[in-house]
Amino acid sequence: MKKLILDVKDLKKYFPIYAGLFRKEVGVIKAVDGISFSIPTGSVLGMVGESGCGKSTAARAVIRLIEPTSGEIIFMDKSLTDLSKNEMIDIRKDVQMVFQDPNASLNPRKPIWQSIGEGLIYHNLVDNPTDQRDAVANVLAKIGLSPDIMDRYPHEFSGGQQQRICIGRAIALNPKLIICDEAVSALDVSIQAQIINLLMELQETMNLSYLFISHDLSVIRHISNHVVVLNKGKIVESAPTQELFENPKDPYTRTLLSAIPSIHPKNRK
Repeated sequence: MKKLILDVKDLKKYFPIYAGLFRKEVGVIKAVDGISFSIPTGSVLGMVGESGCGKSTAARAVIRLIEPTSGEIIFMDKSLTDLSKNEMIDIRKDVQMVFQDPNASLNPRKPIWQSIGEGLIYHNLVDNPTDQRDAVANVLAKIGLSPDIMDRYPHEFSGGQQQRICIGRAIALNPKLIICDEAVSALDVSIQAQIINLLMELQETMNLSYLFISHDLSVIRHISNHVVVLNKGKIVESAPTQELFENPKDPYTRTLLSAIPSIHPKNRK
């Protein structure tokens, strides 16, 4: 059995609801309500569900981009919930995130070499600007882009190229875990395939683990080893990918699967 890189137990994230003149708390929104899952080293966990089910909130809470209400998060044998903000800085280089909108993820005022390379300086992984640019050139080669583009700005690239740059920024620090939050949903289908193939290639060459979040079950089936299904902040089903697609147990999972368009238009589910 593989060692776990991430183990999440009973994670909750509640958002308070305020009302009245004195902003009294009158209730809570249970965005994530007691979910538990784990990711073995070198594996891909797919997290799927409809919009608003809590996928992105769970991902951000796991790496404390937003503070969880309660729960236990173990990453590489360290309890993230017990770490201070300063102690979390050392964890940041080992876990990275790729967001849904690549254009919004990149600073329009910074050239690509700065967007990819600023983390290298921040975490003291390079000593000078020359080493920084050399490291960025190496990253660009890994993601299938020419080092000649490093002085360009984000608006000069297509959406697929921008997402490659975001992936390059994520892998620049040699992380152990990457969280992909709807990383291909804003792209054309042909570009989606290229990005997924890139992610799978990087997983093999860099021994990465992924938490891959999507509402597209076809993508989840292609890339994931194990799948958890979220509905209204709770996990309703968790199973190996092939088992879940061939024999779904929960009615909500069956509903999601029935919504996948048929390959042949005359076939009706």
